Amino acid sequence: MKALRITLRGVPPSLNRFAGRENSWEYRTEKRLWTEAVAWMVNAGGLKPKKPFAKAAVEILYYFPTAARHDPDNYAGKFLLDGLTAAGVIEDDSFAHITLAVAGAVDRREPRTVITVREVDA
Repeated sequence: MKALRITLRGVPPSLNRFAGRENSWEYRTEKRLWTEAVAWMVNAGGLKPKKPFAKAAVEILYYFPTAARHDPDNYAGKFLLDGLTAAGVIEDDSFAHITLAVAGAVDRREPRTVITVREVDA
């Protein structure tokens, strides 16, 4: 089974940050930044598989800087999954191609996002 791990500094914004806003520029900017960060880490780290995983288990672990309440549905990984697709790690981020697990922890010193992708049998 092939697997790769990507660690990004910081945590993407909660999707609640963009709910009900008329100005979509902030959303687009954040999406582009996080999507490109994932793709950059894949390419810079030599993590890109020869061909995208047709089926994958994706785990996202957020290390938040505070113990404030964070709802998992607001951190479903939209920007990150789009980055994995753009970088050619996963074929697509639909239910037909991935399973997704999301978890959170606290690290006040080093907030980060850790993405683990494991290829699974189709």
